[in-house]
Amino acid sequence: MNKPLRRIAIFCGLLVLTLLLRDNYLQYVKADTLASDTKNRRVNITRYSTPRGDIIVDGKAITGSVETTGDYKYKRTWKDGAMWAPVTGFSSQAFGANQLEKLEDGILSGNDDRLFFRNTLDMITGKEKEGGSVVTTLNSAAQKAAYNGLGGKKGAVAAIDPSTGKILALVSTPSYDPSKFAGSSSKDQEAWLAVQKKNDPDDPMLNRALRETYPAGSTFKVVTGAAALENGVVSGIDDATKTPDPFRLPQSSTDLTNEHGVCENATLREALRVSCNTVFAKMADNVGNEKMIEQAEKFGFNEAELDTPVRAAESVYPKDNRPQNALDGIGQGSMRATPLQMAMVASAVANDGKLMKPYMVDELKAPNLDTLEATKPQELSQAVSAETAQKLQDMMETVVKSGTGTAAKIDGVTVGGKTGTAQHGLKNSEKPYAWFISYAKLSDGSAPVAVAVVVEDGAANRDDITGGGLAAPIARSVMKAVIDSKK
Repeated sequence: MNKPLRRIAIFCGLLVLTLLLRDNYLQYVKADTLASDTKNRRVNITRYSTPRGDIIVDGKAITGSVETTGDYKYKRTWKDGAMWAPVTGFSSQAFGANQLEKLEDGILSGNDDRLFFRNTLDMITGKEKEGGSVVTTLNSAAQKAAYNGLGGKKGAVAAIDPSTGKILALVSTPSYDPSKFAGSSSKDQEAWLAVQKKNDPDDPMLNRALRETYPAGSTFKVVTGAAALENGVVSGIDDATKTPDPFRLPQSSTDLTNEHGVCENATLREALRVSCNTVFAKMADNVGNEKMIEQAEKFGFNEAELDTPVRAAESVYPKDNRPQNALDGIGQGSMRATPLQMAMVASAVANDGKLMKPYMVDELKAPNLDTLEATKPQELSQAVSAETAQKLQDMMETVVKSGTGTAAKIDGVTVGGKTGTAQHGLKNSEKPYAWFISYAKLSDGSAPVAVAVVVEDGAANRDDITGGGLAAPIARSVMKAVIDSKK
């Protein structure tokens, strides 16, 4: 063989070797990555080739699958989709998934490694692959009461079982129906674009219960009261607090006043009953920013990774100067909280100071209903001592008996609560948010539910926006729904 032919042969051999190396790299090294790449159309074709497993509430499926035409054989359906969207999220052939539909996709699609043996048997026997199910902690009656209570208003509700941390209701309005864009047609595209509008103040895709933070208004006074009691700033809830009215914010020339009630030297109980700004701002100042942060964090604030398993936005009690810390102590200033976080505050108080981690997935089940994984209740912290929790309960129960929260009363049930009207916007120019946090306690001493409600009612008259007027009745209906469902 002459030299030119030999060179050509070597070059061709190198090309063949390169192709072999490339082929083996794709088949063995990159195989898993390519197989799971969302840009690989075969991934979705496989995902929607069989009916998806269901999300379960109270033993019943709130989801389903229907057969369609085209490459994707099945698409997702929901019952009362708008009501359940803040829990389930969406699963779309064209636009992916979020929340439980995404986080538990392996179980629901049947592709989880824990289903490998069953899938292999099904393949051998010729049986169609099935997805597993996600059993939630949600209470359908409580969810419906929260959703109907909010109605056409913008807002959110979070309800928790204080003893376990189980999330019983999670509602955000306005909402969306994930069924409308579950497919891949032009109609689905139009429905998707309709909920993706930029700068839409209603933002139906925003999960306000988990992902939106608000100034907590006077509901935060429960945390400030806890900090004052835990740090010895005040000992008895019926002792005079030596608070002037108005109260001059420290290091400033601004006088803080009260909306109503007699607040000069008011006791802690009376200050919470009529919601005295002056008393709690002074207490926050006396406790100091560092200790206020410490107390807030025991209730769950400043936690960036709170997973339910859907991650909640971080609720913040910030490092602040003295005048801002005093305002933070009455739920204004720079502090911000999600409805879930404020439900956690009420929950810890009701549970004698013990804060349980909130969660909404009870079990993951195989298609044959074998349990693959079960969530165990987990204590996050002892937010306050049992003694302090009892004092806070006395104060919150007075709020409902004869204070600003009487709209939350339930016959035959002890209810503790706190109203809040949170100012916001430049120089408080926007309409305030109406808040209410509460818990219900039965005759046997158990507390089956704690609730937080926030209402952003832009249609209401500004003077009519109060936590007791707008939010407390919703909380009452949610608590009653949980209690009635246990009878």
